Amino acid sequence: MTLKLLFVASECAPFVKTGGLADVVGALGPVLGGLGVECRVVLPLYRQIAHLGRDAAVVLDAGSQFGGPVRVLAKRAAGIDLLLIDAPHLYDRPGQIYLNEAGVDWADNHLRFGLLSRLGADIGRKGVAGWQPDVVHAHDWQAGLTPVYLGQADEAAPPCVLTIHNIAFQGNFPATTMGVLGLDPAGFTQDGFEYFGQISFLKGGLMQADQITTVSPTYARELMTPEFGMGLEGVLVARKADLSGILNGIDTTAWDPASDPALVQTYTSRTLARKVANKHALQEHFGLGADTSPPLFSVISRLSEQKGLDLALQALPAILDKGARFVLLGSGAPELEHGFRELAGRYPGRVGVEIGFNEDLAHLMQAGADATLVPSRFEPCGLTQLCAMRYGTLPIVSVTGGLADTVIDANEAALAAGCATGFQFAPTTALRLGDALDRAMALYADRQAWQKVQRNAMKHPVGWDSSAARMARIYRTLART
Repeated sequence: MTLKLLFVASECAPFVKTGGLADVVGALGPVLGGLGVECRVVLPLYRQIAHLGRDAAVVLDAGSQFGGPVRVLAKRAAGIDLLLIDAPHLYDRPGQIYLNEAGVDWADNHLRFGLLSRLGADIGRKGVAGWQPDVVHAHDWQAGLTPVYLGQADEAAPPCVLTIHNIAFQGNFPATTMGVLGLDPAGFTQDGFEYFGQISFLKGGLMQADQITTVSPTYARELMTPEFGMGLEGVLVARKADLSGILNGIDTTAWDPASDPALVQTYTSRTLARKVANKHALQEHFGLGADTSPPLFSVISRLSEQKGLDLALQALPAILDKGARFVLLGSGAPELEHGFRELAGRYPGRVGVEIGFNEDLAHLMQAGADATLVPSRFEPCGLTQLCAMRYGTLPIVSVTGGLADTVIDANEAALAAGCATGFQFAPTTALRLGDALDRAMALYADRQAWQKVQRNAMKHPVGWDSSAARMARIYRTLART
């Protein structure tokens, strides 16, 4: 029997994306379809994706909400069934989807994502155009009020799952917004959506959702500690019985070195020699010369302290002095952008830096680099290391969250057993990162051993099959209760 599922999310790849949340929402639904779960995605119609609304069907006139008219449009695109929230007064704006042109949060984000949550709950309860979900699945703080609105309604409500993609972002707003959001004041308590005198979208969702998931088993355990719980560890300890850590996957069709159109040369684990053509193209792009014999390290990331990239700035010079090459694609904290530009200035012809993001270049970097750095201080799951393994580019990762769950360290035992897929280091310091980089340099010098680890990495399961099956079991269990 087909189960009907509604995703409520602020991002969805390939349409609008700022991080891994979008990749999960865009990739998981189609995989669930093969497991008898029919998924639709409620998504704001931002200016960046306005073209999706041009030939979409109006399936709901939601009247005036939060200062303007609201409609819901239905559109199927890229194999995904979308329910687009058409509210120009909230979403038809320049800048990023969360930030204005000055790089500051939109002042009315509580309304913008309060509407997302409210309509997710409304469609969950009443359906739309003859379609009604059996289960609602809300993603991160932007959809965190969905289970709260479901709980406030008089009508029967479907069960709701909430996924924490990154607990550092909680959606906290002044208590004075409670009225305009239509929240029941009775919920403004320690056992509701109150959080240190504010409204917390995420805490509200954690208290009201029927089940809570997060994006890796290790992150689920970490969230119940003060070091990683960001003030919500007590809530998660209290709800431990309803918390599951289910590892994210990647879209193995979009990320496939055998067919990726962004590569200058496709390859497989049996034709690894072809990978070097991408390394040559990558070095040419960054002006690093034609010699592909030195190891080439990479970073593809938002530049932040969370990602540990200040540690990379400290550790990289030692291997650059030994002849290694390094390329970076990303943007973020100005001091880190400056630091990597300065590193490139100190090592001309050895370091290439591109501030910003380019999807095709990201694919070429995954194929062209020999190793990629993910030295995060915390990482709920991480997708970069999964893509890297898929492309035979060995990840160098800190032992935290999903990084700990997905990469098998190339220590002596793992190398002897033939199961290593990359390099881990702990604790998360520049010194230990430097040790991991040294180990990578040493292994790279043994081409046969390096290629064995590359092939291990490329065979490692990084898709959604196993995790999607676990999610489907959660949905079906909830739908029967």
